[in-house]
Amino acid sequence: MLNSNLPKKRHLFKTITWRLVGTIDTILLGFIVSGQFTLAFQIGGLELFTKTILYYLHERAWYRSKFGVKK
Repeated sequence: MLNSNLPKKRHLFKTITWRLVGTIDTILLGFIVSGQFTLAFQIGGLELFTKTILYYLHERAWYRSKFGVKK
């Protein structure tokens, strides 16, 4: 059953906190692969913005979807 009482702010906060975790991971992986902190932070910075937007849209689509929800 969908919980329509959940505010959009909750989705936004979840998006931000998850993206921070993901960005830290990307920066670490970028450094491991390249050995360069500057490049790793550039990759992480770009990824922060693109994936935040994509995740929020994905989360909202799933929230509206009835996929896997039992009646």
